[in-house]
Amino acid sequence: PGLAVGMGVEQVLLVLLAACTVVPAKDPLLNICMDAKHHKTTPGPEGMLYKQCAPWKDNACCTANTSSEAHKDESSLYNFNWNHCGVMPPKCKRHFIQDTCLYECSPNLGPWIEQVDSSWRRERILHVPLCKEDCEEWWEDCKDAVTCKDNWHKGWNWATGTNRCPWGTTCRPFSEVFPHPKDLCEKIWSDSFKYTTERRGSGRCIQMWFDPAHGNPNVVVAKYYAWQKRSSPARQQNVSAETGRAARALPRSVLVLLPLALVVLSEGTRGWGPL
Repeated sequence: PGLAVGMGVEQVLLVLLAACTVVPAKDPLLNICMDAKHHKTTPGPEGMLYKQCAPWKDNACCTANTSSEAHKDESSLYNFNWNHCGVMPPKCKRHFIQDTCLYECSPNLGPWIEQVDSSWRRERILHVPLCKEDCEEWWEDCKDAVTCKDNWHKGWNWATGTNRCPWGTTCRPFSEVFPHPKDLCEKIWSDSFKYTTERRGSGRCIQMWFDPAHGNPNVVVAKYYAWQKRSSPARQQNVSAETGRAARALPRSVLVLLPLALVVLSEGTRGWGPL
């Protein structure tokens, strides 16, 4: 009987420990919107997202108006003109629209959000691992388009209120300005993206293009890289401190519930009798 009772107490205590475990706070790297010019404060459903931004409608950081403006040649979002070296071919432009939709609408870019000191945003993305197919198809469809700069984030002539090629630059094919897919994806937005050899569906790279009927594949990707970031040496001290606080909180909860556990245990042991 003593052994049985001991085992019973142990089991009850294990249940109590599990019940009293502190529920972790919401992960600050997951399901968030960056602090930028047109982003919502928190992600949520947007039933009327426009055309190429529609895959994010169930949980988006953009509004319907932002998604519509993302499709215009000279959008009010940033007064940026895709046709600064002549008309951009539609097959190329669709990649830039999709890129804009990802940037404005995705709630899955948290692991790559960095603080910045800018007049138009307080946060940006840096080194988002883009899937191989997304990067290479972008380059393939744009290689014959024309531009005068390899970094579109800065250095434009804004004298007219929209971007124009800086004085002294010439318009050249993308294939010359960006000799390889890696050059396009990494240089065009100041290292916002990182070229990878990971493929769509691997769970290790962000997809600009996906079919929402099968869910958003970037949710899993963000979780993986958030876990990686939390596991980095720089964050181990914070994690250990949080774990210690949680562990110290358990005994009090257990002591409060222990009398009830013993009552339950004694009720359960009546009638066992000697073996």
